[in-house]
Amino acid sequence: MGRKVYLDNAATTYVSGEVLSEMLPCFNAIYGNSNSLHSYGRDASAIVDRARDRIAHAINAQKSNEIYFTSGGTEADNWAIKGIAHAYASKGKHIITSSIEHHAVLDSCKELEKEGFSVTYLPVDKTGLVNLADVIHAIRKDTTLISIMAVNNEVGTIQNIKAIAKTAHDYGLVFHTDAVQAVGAFRLDVQDMEIDAMSISGHKIYGPKGIGALYVKNGILIDNLIDGGNQERGKRGGTVNVPAVAGLGKAVEIACRDISINQQKLKAIRDYFIKSVKEKIDYIQINGHPQQKINGTVNISFEMAEAESLLMLLDLDGIAVSTTSACMSNALEPSHVLRAMGLSDDLAQSAVRFSFGKNLSKSDIDYVVEMLVKDVARLRSISAITKAGRK
Repeated sequence: MGRKVYLDNAATTYVSGEVLSEMLPCFNAIYGNSNSLHSYGRDASAIVDRARDRIAHAINAQKSNEIYFTSGGTEADNWAIKGIAHAYASKGKHIITSSIEHHAVLDSCKELEKEGFSVTYLPVDKTGLVNLADVIHAIRKDTTLISIMAVNNEVGTIQNIKAIAKTAHDYGLVFHTDAVQAVGAFRLDVQDMEIDAMSISGHKIYGPKGIGALYVKNGILIDNLIDGGNQERGKRGGTVNVPAVAGLGKAVEIACRDISINQQKLKAIRDYFIKSVKEKIDYIQINGHPQQKINGTVNISFEMAEAESLLMLLDLDGIAVSTTSACMSNALEPSHVLRAMGLSDDLAQSAVRFSFGKNLSKSDIDYVVEMLVKDVARLRSISAITKAGRK
């Protein structure tokens, strides 16, 4: 294998040099337990406090004590959904979410349904957007929580979070958003956007895996998800992963610091990629909102070319892409996101996600498009649809 190009940054990213440098001392120089009272513990605690401050500043939280560290975005989503639902259960047991959420949200809701909670799964339009009128229509007297993701992980559509959050508050409800794909893509201001709880993850923004955070606005009730210690101010038991916390804090700081230059690069690469693909490959459909989308993700259906086969051919060419979110990549069914957007099974099963990193070059894109042209043509040459006469 010769050239290699990684286009699966929505699944995970490499750890940047700046982040790694922030983490390394925590493995052997400042290795104390951050909850210990001696100097080793205090030194580690100072690192954790600094990371908490960095994240609070980056998202404009009012206070750093509104940031709680978790094992990742999945735990943050589970904690937000289950913890808030349980905390407000005496007021009502109805939750509103969307049909295209990450499975960390969807499966948490399904678990709550087993406990007697009621969940409304809102539809989306063909671009992946939730309609505000549908949100309002779904609100009931026993509704307590609305959870809508900021950015969809498969197609990159940006939801109207600020409007939905304001609507939630107009009705006295709590609003949570999964912002795992949004950090670094655009400015997140939890005060301006009226967000009550927000999930983030480290490994999507050039930070380490196995670390995330949940922002919970002071005054919002949330039950514990993990018990067993007084860490995180008694809200989340377990020894704090100091190296990963340090890495997350630095990664969030960098993502927000460099947001303008990174997004300019990603937009230029994305636009060049789409233009090149459109010019050289027929019978394609770009999925997601045409304008209201992040710059780093493009989802394309290649008619008459099965996506899993295309992924494997591209892998042989040294190109990494995905067909759905990485968490569901072993599932045999078509993407629940694309189905909710109204795509046929054929279009959904021919959809590939290309997610770009900040260090990609135009020559990388030229190589990817060249291989795409070759591999799509190869698959279409043996496709039953092609043989049936659609050329």
